[in-house]
Amino acid sequence: MATVSLTPQAVFSTESGGALASATILRFPPNFVRQLSTKARRNCSNIGVAQIVAAAWSDCPAARPHSGGGGGERLGRRIATDAITTPVVNTSAYWFNNSQELIDFKEGRHASFEYGRYGNPTTEALEKKMSALEKAESTVFVASGMYAAVAMLSALVPAGGHIVTTTDCYRKTRIYMETELPKRGISMTVIRPADMDALQNALDNNNVSLFFTETPTNPFLRCIDIEHVSNMCHSKGALLCIDSTFASPINQKALTLGADLVIHSATKYIAGHNDVIGGCISGRDELVSKVRIYHHVVGGVLNPNAAYLILRGMKTLHLRVQCQNNTALRMAQFLEDHPKIACVYYPGLPSHPEHHIAKSQMTGFGGVVSFEVAGDFDATRKFIDSVKIPYHAPSFGGCESIIDQPAIMSYWDSKEQRDIYGIKDNLIRFSIGVEDFEDLKNDLVQALEKI
Repeated sequence: MATVSLTPQAVFSTESGGALASATILRFPPNFVRQLSTKARRNCSNIGVAQIVAAAWSDCPAARPHSGGGGGERLGRRIATDAITTPVVNTSAYWFNNSQELIDFKEGRHASFEYGRYGNPTTEALEKKMSALEKAESTVFVASGMYAAVAMLSALVPAGGHIVTTTDCYRKTRIYMETELPKRGISMTVIRPADMDALQNALDNNNVSLFFTETPTNPFLRCIDIEHVSNMCHSKGALLCIDSTFASPINQKALTLGADLVIHSATKYIAGHNDVIGGCISGRDELVSKVRIYHHVVGGVLNPNAAYLILRGMKTLHLRVQCQNNTALRMAQFLEDHPKIACVYYPGLPSHPEHHIAKSQMTGFGGVVSFEVAGDFDATRKFIDSVKIPYHAPSFGGCESIIDQPAIMSYWDSKEQRDIYGIKDNLIRFSIGVEDFEDLKNDLVQALEKI
């Protein structure tokens, strides 16, 4: 017995020259059949599919033309497809058949969405995919990685609370914590990434709500022992949130090591194509739900088209990151031996101060290599201007290699801040893309020869 799916976009034919055989089963889209008249349903086995489509659509009140110009659309909006790719659902709101269905939705008996700020099918698919990848109970996606950090801190750190963070981190995160959190009476202890004594002291002498740290950190790629610090924090009733953007979920799963939450700038490795901005928070549902509630009130919504681009990027995440891991390690080894390079920062090198930690909790060391040129500000700038393959730009983790001089790109407005956080004039941050290693190496060699 044959089965065909009835949609307004397609007309199916059988061996009988377009007439639908009585042995054929029709599969209608959701909410389609119930809106047809008894007569139309009764005639389904006796007339051609083309006539069925015409009769069904004309018989359905939702499809009749009206002044709004939306005739015929309403049924198609609920058709579930068999597409391989996740559909992009571009809508600001969702409709209900009647008041009872709305009440059922409000009371949890009807699965749907209500308003675009509170959820979207495309974004929900992305959140479920990310939860599976991070082994999390729940994930919420938001408009950017920076907003992910803001939403997490706003939702989970109470007014008058205390947090601990590290000196080496994304500068805008530090600026937010230094300038905005005090407005809510939240105080902060800043420690060096490897200083566990300072962390213990902060936990002992403050009512710490949260320890928030990157690992690896930006830009020196310092690594924090997640399992160890999670035990330290939990013994004092504090939460641990790890920004794992520089690792990616392929190389590091912070939740399995004891972290309560993990955040990512999905702009970087997760999306991976330098074409979309987004962020996410994953972890226990109890905690993520609090962030979600804050997010629903404040906004910062991820556009469904952005959600689709991130979903698409995630399909090749493991392939891209494995390639970047391999190329970055080879590049770090090459640079460490080059006479015009003063220092290399990469957790995959035995010379890195937390190499032993990285080996124990990461399956790869990431695609970013930071290093210091054996020269001054002008020599470093000349080197940057001489490379031909990497783009001179901010960001990292994408298919295209990107290179920058943090003294200009991130700290040009404050030499004092550069001095405090060790950002030397000759520091380079190099994000490896998916280009061939030999091509990248030869490009760096010719650029180094110019200084």
